[in-house]
This record gives sequence, structure tokens and C-alpha cells, in this order.
Amino acid sequence: MTISPALGQMVSRGYTVVAPDYPGLGSPGIHPFLVGPDTARAVLDGVRAARAIPGAYAGTRVAIWGESQGGHAALWSAQQAARYARDLTIVGVAAAAPPTDLPANLRQGSNASVRAMMTAFAAHSWSRHYGVPLTTLGRKPIQDIITRLAQNNCVDLSGKPKLGTAIGVLLLQRQLRTVDMGATPPWSGFALRNSVRPANFPMPVLIAQSPADVLVAPAVTRNFARQPCRTPTRVRFVDIPGGKHENSAADSAMTTLAWIADRFAGLSAPSDCGRL
Repeated sequence: MTISPALGQMVSRGYTVVAPDYPGLGSPGIHPFLVGPDTARAVLDGVRAARAIPGAYAGTRVAIWGESQGGHAALWSAQQAARYARDLTIVGVAAAAPPTDLPANLRQGSNASVRAMMTAFAAHSWSRHYGVPLTTLGRKPIQDIITRLAQNNCVDLSGKPKLGTAIGVLLLQRQLRTVDMGATPPWSGFALRNSVRPANFPMPVLIAQSPADVLVAPAVTRNFARQPCRTPTRVRFVDIPGGKHENSAADSAMTTLAWIADRFAGLSAPSDCGRL
């Protein structure tokens, strides 16, 4: 997986590319994993910062594209821009394998081990961000496992986990058989609060999703994509046959870049609502 798929193609098209980081990743503070407003502000602030760099030639018309957690941030950024960044015009937003309906995402990923890792990341982040203990998710040993997994590991779906990580994931996976984070207060409230509102897009939307994704359940993404279709929003839905979660943006890059180019060109956006 590359950090910015198709970076060379974007630069060759004359785009100013901004790849913002989030608070708490290499900087002081808490990393707001899947906390929509915070990650949206990080994205939009990154665009504003680029506009302040002499020679960057960054304009006010912006297309936002993200993968996985970045897809969630992209969708939130598009919805927050009208209030938080009125100086910017979002011409379109593209998201590859984005978590959208977080209660459903936390319970429907097909790989239980990967789902346990996602739960650990979310629980640890939300516990620190919102100031709530982990006690409702398990006793002290489970709380310690959640903390260690979140603090010491990055999700690498293509690699083999370390022994300690594998054991921790197995123990957490067993605990989660009886705990549904998406239905257990206060976590259910945090999950709902940070889910993407599907009816809130004043610009065209592209969603790319592989039916083989083991982390972000394809059925959840497709159900999300259907809902803006009840509004005037134009939704492009890209199926990624056989693609892995970690390659979602790369596998859909050429289609996405062509779609973005058309948004900057002011062309009418296509819609796949009829087949969703």
C-alpha cells in the first residue's frame, strides 16, 4: 500500500496535492481515530496551509480523496467544509473502502481478528478523546490488551502479526463475542456521532469498494452509497473485483482520477444510483 496512490499522475495533471496527517500521529495530543469533526478539520486545515505556501499555487477549488480511515475523513471533510472552510469549494469527494456507518462497521467485518484490531483502535482513541474508561468493554486484562494493541501496532493486513499481537487479538476477539461496541453505551453513542450522514453531500460523491474487503464490510458501504441517491446528490459507485482492503485506493485510482478531472472540468457527474 502506498501512502498516496497515483501521486505521480496527480502531479503530472498539475494538481497541488495535500496529504495531511492527523493530530497525535507524530505530534503531541490524542489521535482521534474515526472522530469525524477532528479529522475533517485536519484535512481542511492542511488545504488552507498549502494555500499559504508561496509557489504551491493551491487554489480554492478542491477535490478530496481518501482510503479507509482517510475515506471516512474525506467524507466528513466534504460535509464540514461549508461551515468550517467557506473559503474552499469542494468540487467532489472520493472515498475508497470508507467506514461510514460505524456501529455496523464495528460488527460486520468478515475477519474477526481484523475487526478486533479495529475495535481496539477505536476504543482506545475514543476513551482518551472523550474521557471515558474502558471498563464496559471488559476487565483490566482486556483493557490492557486494547491499550497495547492500539499503542504498539499499525494495521498491516498484508503481513504476519507478531506473536504478542496475535495472542492479544485472539483474547480480544473472544471477549467481543459477548460485547457489541456499536450497541454498548457510551461507545454506541460515539460510533453514531462519528458516522457519516449520508444525506449531507452538496457535491458529487464517488465510493469505491471491494466485495472481498475483510475489514470494511462491503454491504455496509453499498447500503451507505444508496442513501444519498434519495437526494439530488450524484453518486458514482466503483466495484473493485477481488481487491484487498489495503489496496482499495490504488486499485481504483485511474477511475477515481478520471472522475476527479471531470469535476474540475465542470462536467456533469455520472450517477450509479439506478444500479445500487
